[in-house]
Amino acid sequence: MMAENRLLAQLERNQCILCGEGYLFELERRGYVQIGPFVPEVVLNAPEAVKELHRELVRCGSDVVEAFTYYAHRTKLRLIGQEDQLEKLNRQAIQIAKQVAGEFPDSNLLVAANICNTTVFDPASLESQDLVRSMYEEQIQYAVEEQVDFVIAETFGYLSEAKIALQVIKSAELPVVVTMSIHRKPYTQEGVPIAQALNELKAAGADIVGVNCARGPQSMLELFEREIIGKVQPPLAALPVGYRTTRDKPTMQMLSSRTSLYSDLDCFQCTRQDFAAFAEKAFSLGIKYLGTCCGAGPHHLRAMAEALNRTTAASQFSPDLSKHFAFGSETGFFG
Repeated sequence: MMAENRLLAQLERNQCILCGEGYLFELERRGYVQIGPFVPEVVLNAPEAVKELHRELVRCGSDVVEAFTYYAHRTKLRLIGQEDQLEKLNRQAIQIAKQVAGEFPDSNLLVAANICNTTVFDPASLESQDLVRSMYEEQIQYAVEEQVDFVIAETFGYLSEAKIALQVIKSAELPVVVTMSIHRKPYTQEGVPIAQALNELKAAGADIVGVNCARGPQSMLELFEREIIGKVQPPLAALPVGYRTTRDKPTMQMLSSRTSLYSDLDCFQCTRQDFAAFAEKAFSLGIKYLGTCCGAGPHHLRAMAEALNRTTAASQFSPDLSKHFAFGSETGFFG
């Protein structure tokens, strides 16, 4: 029998769940992850760095401590010669997340396992589909045994790959959030309209569906308003990247050059005000599972939380210019 669905129970209780993500990019900026392979070997090499990022996100308002197992599957680990570390990495990542959640006993935090697009999926190949399924089964087995509250399955371009992930998670009787990554056009890589794709995932048993990654706050909101709101039954999820994408360039990849992909995006960084405005608008549209993705930081999440009238542990350090020596009065530099 499936245990209580803590994911939906908390959503109903709080009316909104905030989920701080973006581990790959943030830990790359801190010098623990390499652009290119993007493998979360930091879980093994520098676990304290992962713990600290978890803590920062919780202090800034995250309701979820998400185990850093994004791309922690067999193919990615083989790329860096650490395939034999698959089980250790996955289990240790979940244990780290649970340890940090335990440091905040009054916060009612959820601990999530994480799986994502595999980068090797081929919808025309049964062999590829079997391979992908086996990789998800490995990761989900560790999640079951480590007793997570739910699973985040994300950044899928192919609906058919997302469905395989969902089937594996549902067979393990775990609650699940499934999000697609939508690039220039509002379709999956098979050409399925995003609303139809999300409805199919809902029908297949996903608890919450939506979109994450690739798009920043502005272009993600436009996608929801044009293609999803009113066409897909809530609850819905939206987790944009931390870059100022636009209607003309709706994804962060379009802002980056081929020779410097992802490492030249700093000049497009969103402000915390961008994320506050995103949270307010998304919530008004009925999107109740909100968060940050690649390129965003804990301060962006705090801005979202405060825009939703929450006070976080880090709110005591939110800006207060009245205390600034030069700008704190009308007679200061702007006087």
